[in-house]
Amino acid sequence: MSINVVKKIDDIVKVKHVLISVSDKDGLDTFIPGLLDINPELKIFSTGGTFGRINEILGSKAESCLMQVSDYTGQPETQGGLVKTLDFKIYLGLLTETYNDSHQDDLKRAEAVPIDMVVVNLYPFKETISKPGVTIEQARGNIDIGGPCMIRASAKNFIRVASVVNPADYNMILSQMKTESGCTTLDLRFNLAKKAFNHTAVYDRTIADFLAGGPNDMVKECY
Repeated sequence: MSINVVKKIDDIVKVKHVLISVSDKDGLDTFIPGLLDINPELKIFSTGGTFGRINEILGSKAESCLMQVSDYTGQPETQGGLVKTLDFKIYLGLLTETYNDSHQDDLKRAEAVPIDMVVVNLYPFKETISKPGVTIEQARGNIDIGGPCMIRASAKNFIRVASVVNPADYNMILSQMKTESGCTTLDLRFNLAKKAFNHTAVYDRTIADFLAGGPNDMVKECY
């Protein structure tokens, strides 16, 4: 198998397109306006309840900068919201490399844009299984699929994309972007990638440990 080796990257990357899909919506009321203050031409792609919350925050301003992921991809949310972001245009935008001509050709062909920042946190699996009497079906319903995929893709491509998983980092990110005229630095993106992979690792470990502790009879009783 041949491995693509990137030989040229940018330290500074302008944040023009942001994908936001969060379970924990704390801090969005300051983070979203902060991003737009830094770059008034910013475009935000979002899903479901997150889209609704950002729409509330921005009011009339939302029309010019906020778009449903389903409108961007041309694919409606399906399976009761289970399938929202697992789409070619999304991952092309996350994984594309700036100086890869083939990637740039693919972007044009798909009428896609490079996504410069992903703001994602996951379904509350740990909180769900901490509730008394939780069933395995309730736990299973809180296993996030699209979120970890977006986090991993954006963190893998830290050479260009900022992967944001913790609302506690919002103020720090805004502060650095103000200093860098609306851009992220390689140091920032790399540090965020380390947090992102740790985030998904802990999440998957929690799921694995929960399932390992459940006897097969518990599964049968749910169905």
